[in-house]
Amino acid sequence: MNRLTMEAIERLNSLLKAFDMQADTPLSNWVGGELVAGQGEAIELIDPVTGQALLSYRDAGSELVSQAVTAAARGQQQWMSLSASERGRRMTEAAWALRGYDETLAQLESVVAGKPIRDCRGEVVKVREMFEYYAGWCDKQHGEVIPVPTSHLNYVRHVPYGVVGQITPWNAPMFTCAWQVAPAIAAGNGVVLKPSEMTPFTSVVIAKLLESSGLPKGLINIVNGIGPTTGAALTGHRGISKLVFVGSPDSGRRIAQAGAERLVPSVLELGGKSANIVFADARLDDAVAGAQAAIFAAAGQSCVAGSRLLVQREVFDAVCTRLARAAAQITVGLPVEPSTQMGPVQNARQYRHVTSMIDDACRQGARVLCGGTRPAGLPEEAQGYFLAPTVLADVSDDMTIAQEEVFGPVVVVMPFDDEEQAVRLANATRFGLAGAVWTQDPARAHRMAGRLRAGTVWINSYKAINVMSPFGGFDDSGFGRSSGVEGLKEYTVAQSVWVETADAASVAMGYGNGVG
Repeated sequence: MNRLTMEAIERLNSLLKAFDMQADTPLSNWVGGELVAGQGEAIELIDPVTGQALLSYRDAGSELVSQAVTAAARGQQQWMSLSASERGRRMTEAAWALRGYDETLAQLESVVAGKPIRDCRGEVVKVREMFEYYAGWCDKQHGEVIPVPTSHLNYVRHVPYGVVGQITPWNAPMFTCAWQVAPAIAAGNGVVLKPSEMTPFTSVVIAKLLESSGLPKGLINIVNGIGPTTGAALTGHRGISKLVFVGSPDSGRRIAQAGAERLVPSVLELGGKSANIVFADARLDDAVAGAQAAIFAAAGQSCVAGSRLLVQREVFDAVCTRLARAAAQITVGLPVEPSTQMGPVQNARQYRHVTSMIDDACRQGARVLCGGTRPAGLPEEAQGYFLAPTVLADVSDDMTIAQEEVFGPVVVVMPFDDEEQAVRLANATRFGLAGAVWTQDPARAHRMAGRLRAGTVWINSYKAINVMSPFGGFDDSGFGRSSGVEGLKEYTVAQSVWVETADAASVAMGYGNGVG
C-alpha cells in the first residue's frame, strides 16, 4: 500500500467518523432512519488516484431493499399527513441542515469519486439549492377545475406515486442524489435510492443529515450494492410505483424493461454525444474557453460533455491550434489539491473504455493534437486512472469515436462549411441530450437552436444548468425530465375527481353519462 493510498484511507476514515459512520467496518445503508450494514457479498471501494482499495462494504441485498421500501411507505404516509406548508418548512430546514457540513461533504465526494475538491465544493452549494428550490413548491402544486358540460364539479389533483425507486451514477453521486430526491419528496413521495456501488457514501450522508432536521424517518432510504443484486431487487419490487434512472443507455433499457414488466413508468436520464458548434463569426477566445470547459471539466465524465466540436472551416485550424494549446495547460493532478483542474477517470473499467476508444480512433486515421497518454508531473504513487486532456482531429463522422459516448476527457474536432452541414452533423447520432452554438448572429443562433434535436441548447455558453430549468433528452439520451417544474411533475399523477352538484343525480349505464 503506497503513501497516497494510506493518506486517502486516513482521510476517508476521518470523514466517515464525522458523520457517525463506522470507518473500520462502514455501515453503508440508510434505512428507516438508521445506518444498516449490507447483507451480501463484499464490495471493494477503489481509489481512482492509486487504483488500490480504500475499504470494503457489503452489498445491501434484496431483504434490505424490502425493508427500505416498507420504511419509505411508512415515511411517505407520515409526510403526507402534514400540511403542504409544513412540508415546505421542513424541507427548507433540511436544506439549512446541510450548510454546516459543506466542506466535509465536499471532501468525502472528492476522495471517493476522485473529483477535484474545487468542483465538489461547488456541487455542495448546488445540492442545497435543489432542496431550497423544491421546498418552495410544496404548497404551490395547484389543481385545476375543468368546466365540464354537466352538473358536476370536476377538479384535478396532482397526487404522489407513493414510493419511487431511484438509481444514480458514479460521475456525480452527490449532485444526482439531490437532483432526484428533492423533487420526489416535494411532490409527496417516499424514496429508495441506490447510488453506484463505486460512490456509495455521500448519498447516505445527505439522507442522514436531511432526516436529522425533522423529515420523517424512512422518507429517504439509501441502499448500496451492485446492479444484478440490489439494483434488480429495487427495480423489481412491487412496492415501487415509479423508477428513475441516471446512467448509460444500455442500463437504462434494462431499467425500462424491468418497469414495463410491472407496468411501472420510468424517467431515464441517459448519455449524450453533444455537438458544440463554432461558427466563423464567433468570438474565438470565448468559444475555445467554452469548448475546453465543455469536455475537460470533470475529466469529461458528464452526460452533457461537448465531446464533438464542430468548427466552420474558415476558422478550423485556428480553433484546433488554440484548443490543443489550452488543453495542454490544464492542471491534471490529485483531487485533494486546490490547484487541480482535472482529476482521474473514476474507475478502471471506464479508463479502459476511454483509452481503447482513443486507440481505435487512431487506427482508423484520427490524429492526436494533444494528450492521449498519461499526463506528466504526477506523483509516482499516483498509478490510478489519469489521462491527459485529449484533442483528436482528422475524424470522420462514421468513426466510432464520433458516434459513441466516450465519457472521458476526449474531444473530436470536425469541420463544416455551412448551417445545413452543421445541423446534419450535429443531429447525426443516436443521442439528443445537449448542444451549443457559438455565433454573433442572433438570428442564426435561434435558427440553429430550433433545428438541433437536443433537450438543452446553449448559445455562446456551455454547461449552464440550474435547478429551475428542465433537463433531459431525446432518443438514446432518454425520456422524461429532471429539475424545474417539469421535473416536479414527473413525480405526480393527475387524479380527476367528479362531484355531482344537481339536486337529483342522474346515473345511467355506460360511458359519457350526462356528458354533451
